[in-house]
Amino acid sequence: MYKILIADDEKDIIKLLRLYLEKDDIKIYEAYDGMTAIGLLNEYEIDLAIVDIMMPKMNGFELIKKIRKTNNIPIMILSAKVEIADKIFGLELGADDYITKPFDPMEVAARVNANLRRFYNLNQIKKEYTAEIKVRDLILDINQCILFKGQTQINLTSVEYRLLKLFMESPGRVFTKEQLFESGWGSEYVVDDNTIRVCISKLRNKVGEEEIKTIRGLGYRLEK
Repeated sequence: MYKILIADDEKDIIKLLRLYLEKDDIKIYEAYDGMTAIGLLNEYEIDLAIVDIMMPKMNGFELIKKIRKTNNIPIMILSAKVEIADKIFGLELGADDYITKPFDPMEVAARVNANLRRFYNLNQIKKEYTAEIKVRDLILDINQCILFKGQTQINLTSVEYRLLKLFMESPGRVFTKEQLFESGWGSEYVVDDNTIRVCISKLRNKVGEEEIKTIRGLGYRLEK
């Protein structure tokens, strides 16, 4: 049974999502403010977090920053903020998905299951592959979904992990934006160019600016 934290000060929204998610054998933890959410994250092994932005005590952006300091679980933002700047900022902080209100609860449930499936279930097929992928001083631990640069451990979000794994499996190969969309987010997502640029920028900050090259008009590649 997966454990999901829903942090939103609108109780009706949590109640609605609970109806749709518990049908998939998911246990829900409720938080109506950011501080309560932090307490639940410290107390329980949460598998995925759904976070509103406008909450009392600690807003969603601050909550995401707190989570990302110690945890790489999938984070989905569910917010009434529809400006592209808010979406980009949320993704830059480490969110994996952004859904605007009003929303279709069936779509939210589908995205929750997609994020859980990619981050956990697909990574169970480990033994068919090498446990580590190495490119120069970058070592990607496939079993634990952890990146090491030299001796330094670097936390990755689920999208960052999937994109970097794609790059490191074929260093020097140019991947188009469409290929990156498919690998990082899946065909059921609609991802714009800003989203991919934000994610690549975050990866460069973590692995080194010179490691991932932009090939104008084509896409991106990891240097050999």
